[in-house]
Amino acid sequence: MDKDITIREAQATVEKWIRTVGVRYFSPLTNMAVLTEEVGEVARIMARCYGDQSAKPGEKLDLADELADVLWVVMAIANQTGVDLAEAFGNNLVKKNVRDCKRHIDNPKLST
Repeated sequence: MDKDITIREAQATVEKWIRTVGVRYFSPLTNMAVLTEEVGEVARIMARCYGDQSAKPGEKLDLADELADVLWVVMAIANQTGVDLAEAFGNNLVKKNVRDCKRHIDNPKLST
C-alpha cells in the first residue's frame, strides 16, 4: 500500500477480504484463539530480539508481520461483533486522558 489508511478503512479492507477471499468469518471463539496464537508469536519474537532468548537456526523473526497479524485478527473480531474500532479508540483515549492524566506523571517508579 502506498498510503496510510484509517482504522475504518482497515476494518473495511478486512471485511472485504474475508467476504471474498476468506469465504466467511471464523467463529468469534476461533478468532479469539487465533488472536492468542498471534500474540504468542509476537511474544516469541520479543523474547528473542529484546529478551534473553536466542533465535533458533532459520527462525523467522518478523515483528512487523506478526504485529500486522494481531491487528488483522482484532479487526476481524471487531467486524463480526459490530465494534467500530475508530470510535472505540477515540473513546479509549478520552478515558485514558481523564483517568490517567496524573497517574504516570506522579508514579515514582517511572521517574528514574
